[in-house]
Amino acid sequence: MSRIGKMPILLPAGVEVKIEGCTVEVNGPKGVLKREFPPSIDIQVEDGSLIVRRGSDVPKERSLHGLTRALLANMVTGVTVGFEKRLLLTGVGYRAAINGAKLALTVGKSHPVELDPGADLKVETPQPNTIIVSGIDKERVGAFAANVRSMRPPEPYKGKGIRYANEVIKRKAGKAGAK
Repeated sequence: MSRIGKMPILLPAGVEVKIEGCTVEVNGPKGVLKREFPPSIDIQVEDGSLIVRRGSDVPKERSLHGLTRALLANMVTGVTVGFEKRLLLTGVGYRAAINGAKLALTVGKSHPVELDPGADLKVETPQPNTIIVSGIDKERVGAFAANVRSMRPPEPYKGKGIRYANEVIKRKAGKAGAK
């Protein structure tokens, strides 16, 4: 049995779960998330918690058991607390700003790069070198943050680029000076 898959997901107050066939809809104070799961995985609401069970020990179902439970737990966390990713810009002249609904990045290219986060994500720039991406869908928050980071990934020699706030860049020495 999957260690992660067999743990129940406690439903906090104010969270409603609707299960219709293979589709699960989680409704909470921050919004609504809907996702379709494989029919071989059984999802039930029992005593104020979500229980995930699998039908057999087929390797495919065993692999989906823990994944389904983790996705459901992320949906419950998203509609109650939400998710957030912080990015830091390091480099001379590197900055971020909000232009209407888009994020404008000045990261050493010939033109500012504009990225559209979509309606379900909230992007803030409290300082010109800090970006905060937040939303209820962990997958979308992570994907947009990764897209922003890919515009100028951090380089190991000077540390310039866009990195996550908790990311450690392993620095390299560079060339030795001529003697």
